Amino acid sequence: MTEPGEILIAGGGPVGLVTGYALAKEGIPVIVFDDNSELQEDPRAATTHPATLELLGQLGVIDQVIEQGLVSPIFRFWDRPTGEMVAEFDHALLKNDTPYPFVVQCEQFKLTHILLDLMAGLDNCDVKFSHRVSGLSVGADRVSVDVETPGGPEQFTGRYLIGCDGGRSLVRKEMDIDFEGFTWAERFLVLTTPFDFEAERGMCYRNYIADPEEWCNCFKVAGDGPPGLWRTVYPADPDVPEESLMSDEFVQNKLQNFFPLGQDYDIVHRNLYTVHQRVAATFRKGPVLLAGDACHVNNSIGGMGLNGGIQDAMNLAEKLVAVWKGDAGEDLLDRYDAQRRSYAKDYVQQQSIQNKKRLEASGAQARKRSQDELRATAADPEKARAFMLQTSMIEAMRAIED
Repeated sequence: MTEPGEILIAGGGPVGLVTGYALAKEGIPVIVFDDNSELQEDPRAATTHPATLELLGQLGVIDQVIEQGLVSPIFRFWDRPTGEMVAEFDHALLKNDTPYPFVVQCEQFKLTHILLDLMAGLDNCDVKFSHRVSGLSVGADRVSVDVETPGGPEQFTGRYLIGCDGGRSLVRKEMDIDFEGFTWAERFLVLTTPFDFEAERGMCYRNYIADPEEWCNCFKVAGDGPPGLWRTVYPADPDVPEESLMSDEFVQNKLQNFFPLGQDYDIVHRNLYTVHQRVAATFRKGPVLLAGDACHVNNSIGGMGLNGGIQDAMNLAEKLVAVWKGDAGEDLLDRYDAQRRSYAKDYVQQQSIQNKKRLEASGAQARKRSQDELRATAADPEKARAFMLQTSMIEAMRAIED
């Protein structure tokens, strides 16, 4: 058993490692527990918005993220029935608002590798793989976690515990914190291919294709290097069995229906996942705090989930450093809950739901209204800048810091 001289973190994904590194580089001892035997390299979130790039700059990892990702200054909205490009937005309009007027498409597993390498050089940071947090108990000034390790059960005690253990968070459940919200009826199907949608279809690195029946997101990631990979995301019928949705015949038809090719696509990855819109009832309960998917989840349209988690991590780390060093009282951690929970509820949830509604708008009038609004916004530099301050997450993140 350890003495309560560390901060314990459940979950060694990007949010857990950002939190751990941000604390450890300030001299605070940290132990990170992760269920897996090593870092996971499954393709998941990739879009990193300007507001988050600013934080990664503060953390000292921005150059590596840019080097390992793809810089994407523009994004486009398309209409599937007509094939028309409705609007294009260029982050260059934000050049006076941020040092990073672009998005970087950098898969989250690359960020975790960057962080783990940096943490390996710190004596006060221990990342323990194959260590599953199975329970916890809370005291007045400490929290203990039960951990299943390769050598058998162990208990670790720290001053704080941060749950960065995903949407099914054991930490959140053990603390009896409600996960308020709803689950969408349809699931999302993700198909990844090396087919070059830029050269063959005139697409940029981030595309949103609207259709009242079956929308699509299409965006590029760097993968292992040139020529990169393209991910396409579609809504999936909740009544169709998973094995059918993941079959070779179905996924080929899905791509062909959107982007006729005349031959089979090379599909290097496929995934089907349930989509939630939920926010925890509190992000803090005594010495236990939550960050990332453990306390908020949303649909992926617009790429706000991982960004919100990294922003949680940096906000929380800054406050924990001040409390740990005696520069602030414990009540500062309540401010973390107030800031980040309101951000998740009032901005991320509303914006991500609106993003989905924009793509699936039905009825001629509603579709025309949505497209006319996008065209008018893109054509007016001031309106376009205001729109991108929202989509880049800059406006909302700075608002909660005021």
